[in-house]
Amino acid sequence: MNTTNTTQCQPAELHPAIPALLGVLSGGILVFNSFSLWIFWFTVKRWNSGIMLQFNLALADAIILPINPLMVAYFSLGNHWPFGEFLCQFEAFTLSTHLYGSIYFLVLISIHRYQVIAHYNAKTLWSQKSFLKKLILVFWALLFLQGLPLFFFLKTSVINKKVKCLSIYQSEMSYLYLTYSIFLGIFCFLLPFGITLAFYMMLGKSITNISQANLRGKVMKTKSIQMIIISLVIFAICFAPLHICMIIGSIVGHYRISCEVLHRVEVAYCVSIVFSMVNSCLDPFIYNSANEKFHTYFSQSLKRLLLSK
Repeated sequence: MNTTNTTQCQPAELHPAIPALLGVLSGGILVFNSFSLWIFWFTVKRWNSGIMLQFNLALADAIILPINPLMVAYFSLGNHWPFGEFLCQFEAFTLSTHLYGSIYFLVLISIHRYQVIAHYNAKTLWSQKSFLKKLILVFWALLFLQGLPLFFFLKTSVINKKVKCLSIYQSEMSYLYLTYSIFLGIFCFLLPFGITLAFYMMLGKSITNISQANLRGKVMKTKSIQMIIISLVIFAICFAPLHICMIIGSIVGHYRISCEVLHRVEVAYCVSIVFSMVNSCLDPFIYNSANEKFHTYFSQSLKRLLLSK
């Protein structure tokens, strides 16, 4: 743990709505992901390559459930972390695994969707479950290695008698945090987003040639458009603001531009962390658009739930 001199800038007080919103989102994540994982595991009997990718996206979303109560407590206590340095590192590792797991599996789903729509008659690697199993293991290993350094260089700091976790006020190793944030922004967000956008543009071009004369073609086109819109909304709302705030926060924290700017960036950074979790509530709509089996079970379960009331 590091003690930071804060004679110039004091951390801003967060509005109570921020931890309240995080608490509501945590409940939504629990409900949506428990329901999704239950459908995948207990009701879908035969898994194809698409379901394998969607299930792993659901796992990446669900992985933050154990740390959500800690984050709600942290924000509720005015950004005071009473849980020790290891749990702070574990929280950062889990957030990293969730965030980039969601990004990477959304990329793989976009590539897979293009392959099965544009080349539905061809036998490609993306239709082979054995290939996808190996690819999924590679990406989980990449996520583990990507988050592992956080256990070594991430430290808590004491600022104004409060223990801070993931604070932009930390002066120690600020250059390392800045470099790490830029690396994540370019290679772990912008590059995957560019790949996703490219494949969805190609998918959009492919579905324009699908005939809507038959019901199957019309449904396929509608579902693909829904999937493209939801995925791009997730990137725009959940992932882009967080990476922008991470980089700006690292720059402001390193160069100590001004206290006012630091306060505004801190609040924006905390809000962006909360909004990054919205993707866990939106991803089930991707499963609903991409997977007819999931759509069927989801609709049937929803009808039974409504009728029971």
